[in-house]
Amino acid sequence: MSDWVFALFAMLVYLAFAFVLGLLAGRKRSFWSVSEYAVADRGLGLIVIWFMMGGTVFSAFSFLGGPGMAFSQGAAAFFVPAYVALGILPWYLMGPKVGRIGARKNFFTMGDFLGDRYQSKSLTVIVGVISVLAFIQYLTLQIKGMAFIFSILTDGVIPYWLGALLAYGIVIAYVATSGVRGAAWSDVLQGALMLIVAWTVGYYLVYALQGGPSEMFRSINEAQPGFLTIGHEGSMMSPMAYSTVILISGLGFMMWPHLFTKSYTTTEKRIKLTTLAFPIFGVFMVPVLFIGFSAIGVVSPDAIDSPDQILPHLITNELGANGWVYGLIGAGALAAAMSSSDAITHGGSVSLGRDVVLPLKPDMTERTQVWIMRLGVIAIGAAAYWLAIFGAAGIIALLVGAYGSIAQFVPSVYGALIWRRATKSGAIAGLIVGIAVNYYYQIIADSTPLEMNAGFVGLLCNIVVFVVVSLMTPQVPRALADEYKNA
Repeated sequence: MSDWVFALFAMLVYLAFAFVLGLLAGRKRSFWSVSEYAVADRGLGLIVIWFMMGGTVFSAFSFLGGPGMAFSQGAAAFFVPAYVALGILPWYLMGPKVGRIGARKNFFTMGDFLGDRYQSKSLTVIVGVISVLAFIQYLTLQIKGMAFIFSILTDGVIPYWLGALLAYGIVIAYVATSGVRGAAWSDVLQGALMLIVAWTVGYYLVYALQGGPSEMFRSINEAQPGFLTIGHEGSMMSPMAYSTVILISGLGFMMWPHLFTKSYTTTEKRIKLTTLAFPIFGVFMVPVLFIGFSAIGVVSPDAIDSPDQILPHLITNELGANGWVYGLIGAGALAAAMSSSDAITHGGSVSLGRDVVLPLKPDMTERTQVWIMRLGVIAIGAAAYWLAIFGAAGIIALLVGAYGSIAQFVPSVYGALIWRRATKSGAIAGLIVGIAVNYYYQIIADSTPLEMNAGFVGLLCNIVVFVVVSLMTPQVPRALADEYKNA
């Protein structure tokens, strides 16, 4: 029997298990409660939160884009563990404050938080629209990852479009049914599997193909001087570009609405413990990058259509294992993509219902809100699926592009918590300018000033506009500003 048959069977078994676990997570819970669907009635435990937060980072980017970036861009790939370790740290102080405010005012989204602080329904809608668009962009890279895995590990028998549909269709089913609990409990299974597979495969390939880490990096440095450094001749990224991509990713990390709203799902103590333990995920990601480095000198860049395909190419062409092993590795890679997809899909659906639709029709019943959120799962999923199948952007470009947009929430969020003078006009103007500048440099311009990341240029403009406009416009009532600042 062909190896691809074993690989397909193993991956389908995993998908079935993830599907059942995701559905069971929502049993005996209120099906029509916004609080249950959006924030699990604010009762998720420490382990579940840790895996859910980490699963969002350990995504299709980690298993496909990360190795691909290491293979094609060398030391530039180390921005990933750097921003993972740094990006969570602000949550230690920000998370408990946001959680206390959210519990007191019954918030479920970032739009709820910002709309109340700045007394602006328009801002809530803008936040919702930006969030949904960024979610679709981020979700697209996860679906691309699922498609790559199925297509390559089955020797093309499962086409690109069908592989994506199989895996992501299951995510849609359990998220629409079980809400955040389905995503959370599936992430525990997926997180454990992908961590085991990442370390096993990463170190196996390094020793099998290169003789060990020391020998690997020595041979790469001899063959491509400067490839393993930043800012020297032969480097694939300048110091400014490297520094600003870490900054924009680190600053933007907790600005993702599906991560920001985890402040509403648990206790202050669990937030702080999760923050302290979370940087371990940065360590877990190092062997994943080793996968890409191990292919240098072994795989010709011309042998693959895209650097994102380097892991499945190594599995099928260099690993020398049987189909069951292919399937186990494929399941681990699927777990990485699905653990991000479910949280992103859920977050996007909640933002659509609460931040975009509810402000436009505030008399909606709770049942109608939940219906819109569940239907939003399908709508957002369909848009991302279409982009994944027909769009041309690679996984790295999708990730960095999405962070460039979402990091534009930084001034308005931190301004809400620390600056009484912050106003709705400043927040709205800063967001619009930051988003516009980010997309101008991502899509239209050929380069950015001083080689800075496009999102970082947008954020600098955003901050300036936010401060200047806030100082020129009426502020919210002092009591409300103090409530947020002193929470």
